[in-house]
Amino acid sequence: MKVAIVGAGTMGSGIAQIAASAGHGVVVYDKSPAALDRSRRQLEKRMGNFQKKGKLTNTEAQIIQTKISYTSQLAELSEAELLIESIIEELGAKQLLFRELEDIVTQQCILGTNTSSLSVTAIAAACRQNPERVVGIHFFVPADQVKLVEIIPALQTRTPITQQAQQIIRQWGKTTVLVKDRPGFLVNRIARPYYLEALRILEEGIANVATIDWAMTHLGGFKMGPFALMDYIGNDVNYIFTKRLFKSTFYDNRYQPSVVQKRLVEAGYLGRKTGRGFYNYFDHSTNPAPYSDETLGKQILIRILVLLINEAADALFHKFASREDIDLAMSTGIDFPYGLLSWADDLGIGFVVRQLDELYELYHEDRYRCSPLLRQMQKKAERFYT
Repeated sequence: MKVAIVGAGTMGSGIAQIAASAGHGVVVYDKSPAALDRSRRQLEKRMGNFQKKGKLTNTEAQIIQTKISYTSQLAELSEAELLIESIIEELGAKQLLFRELEDIVTQQCILGTNTSSLSVTAIAAACRQNPERVVGIHFFVPADQVKLVEIIPALQTRTPITQQAQQIIRQWGKTTVLVKDRPGFLVNRIARPYYLEALRILEEGIANVATIDWAMTHLGGFKMGPFALMDYIGNDVNYIFTKRLFKSTFYDNRYQPSVVQKRLVEAGYLGRKTGRGFYNYFDHSTNPAPYSDETLGKQILIRILVLLINEAADALFHKFASREDIDLAMSTGIDFPYGLLSWADDLGIGFVVRQLDELYELYHEDRYRCSPLLRQMQKKAERFYT
């Protein structure tokens, strides 16, 4: 199968590598020759690293590289059977691109968008001839390492297109989850309390950055604490996504951005990529130590965890995805230690509801409102899994 990737940035280059590793001929398009050259050099570097680590032989690395060609001419994508767009996260730019692509690729070509937050339905609507072949195919960074891919059919997408996209991505060695076209999709939306409630706890002066991260990693088993993770993602990227989600959910209080993070972005303290964020990453720099009090740590852990569970339950209540896909997505896409719905069973649904109600009683904010699904399950003494 011939695969086209539009956008030679980090994500587009990673997807091209995955497709080539699966044996496909791949053409990478970008209007910038410099971006194409950078993508080619990054691929060579990754292949060299894989050889050093014994993950690939010299022959295998060369085969992958020869399967990828680079172009600044859209017309050279005409023979693609699957095209995945990975350009700037702006709706107008994506719509314009898909309008152009319709006249270049064949009618049989599947048009995929790697958008992480924009409406797939709105992107598909730009196609006047055949919007039914547009589907969301959302990879996570780094694309070649994270196993999860969200498959998001637009309102217009034909079921066979969705199924075909899932099948192809699975053949590439990825785990797929099927998600409704809703703001934030699944992983990034459910994960919002991991960042936003940690920021709220910091704002209230309950604990410092290091203590909150310690509570989530040492007591909760999370791979990275919320502040270390925001620094890793980039505070600008994390903040912009939260802002977009807040707006696209008609300003739902649960997704209100944090002024603390906004100030960091304004100062240029974006995290690891700038050497400073919530932590300082310059050589010989010191960071505050956590206050390792288990009573305080457990309070922090439970407060953030019940809000994560509430988001997962709400996603199931509104049928964004299946129970299994929700748990699979959070444990695979963002490396949470357990599926959140399974974790709710372990804690007890009644316990989760009581914790949420206590928070709502204290703050009277909608961010702490309990999902109707959890309240129904509490009354019936039900569990997510038998």
